[in-house]
Amino acid sequence: MDIVGFLKSQFICHLLICYIFIVSGLIINFIQLFTLILWPINKQLFRKINCRLAYCISSQMVMLLEWWSGTDCTLYTDPESYHKYGKENAIVILNHNFEIDFLCGWNFCERFGVLGSSKVLAKKELSYMPIIGWMWYFLEIVFCKRKWEEDRKTVVQKLLNLRDYPENFWFLIHCEGTRFTEQKHQISMKVAEAKGLPKLKYHLLPRTKGFAVTVQCLRNVVSAVYDSTLNFRNNENPTLLGVLNGKKYHADLYVRQDVPEDEQECSTWLHKLYQEKDAFQEEYYRTGTYPAVPTVPPRRPWTLLNWLFWALLLLYPLFQLLINMINSGSSLTLASFAFVIIIASVGVRWMIGVTEINKGSTYGNNDSKQKQK
Repeated sequence: MDIVGFLKSQFICHLLICYIFIVSGLIINFIQLFTLILWPINKQLFRKINCRLAYCISSQMVMLLEWWSGTDCTLYTDPESYHKYGKENAIVILNHNFEIDFLCGWNFCERFGVLGSSKVLAKKELSYMPIIGWMWYFLEIVFCKRKWEEDRKTVVQKLLNLRDYPENFWFLIHCEGTRFTEQKHQISMKVAEAKGLPKLKYHLLPRTKGFAVTVQCLRNVVSAVYDSTLNFRNNENPTLLGVLNGKKYHADLYVRQDVPEDEQECSTWLHKLYQEKDAFQEEYYRTGTYPAVPTVPPRRPWTLLNWLFWALLLLYPLFQLLINMINSGSSLTLASFAFVIIIASVGVRWMIGVTEINKGSTYGNNDSKQKQK
């Protein structure tokens, strides 16, 4: 192993990266809190400021993928559509098969300059998660409880609020509702059989109500729907822990542009789309490629520069504190520092665990909740 690879795998490096992310994230959350005074005065200025503040957080995650692990991301798409990316509002449909598919979605946003303003449809529990969850609150992210009867009114209102958003944004949505596992797939295909729908091999049955409402509410704002299918070469099984260890992956993202012709037919359109996604997945497993022109969008320097800024700002006082603690010779001080390190390591592992497939949501596992939205 080369010296750089060795350093990337060391836990002390991971702690320093997480220290920068956590402390800078909390600082940014605190700044975001003060931007609330702008909302009744100048709502659009509030939004623009929070897009930049959110970028300072989310770009650190993308930096890990792009610069720390050096993961390659190849985009397969129509050249005519490529030139529109980042210049229009869009709904982006993502498959949900990997632990870092959300990170690859953010990478897609970053390459085309819409990372700071990107939106998602997220479960309500994430809104209580420090840093990212709180950041999303100020970005007007649409949170839901996954109980449609309770969610519909809130989701519709949140989506309608985005109609006058001052920045180009992509609305990222996982129509399957939860990450793919074999258990969830078996349950989902039982539902497909009961409803007379074609079975899928590589995806869960899409939940159509949330997607239909999203299209309906953003109809006059969004120019297109980008269907995105993500895979990794050589049967790689990427994890956030692997990225943190500096492991390089090779992602292939197939993106095609479309728009449902009739919002009343969104359900049929979405089921057909997932049947096509299944066919593309089958083709990828067979040939290792997608039926489109491969392109590697240029990597922008801003994610790295943002991280370096926060590293320079936060590491110096940390090292100064550590030196002072060592010079003090106090056993109690050193023990307290060791305790903080242990707590930090547990916290880091918990945050990584949120992304792990075997610790993911049980949504979709319960037979009593098989009804597809």
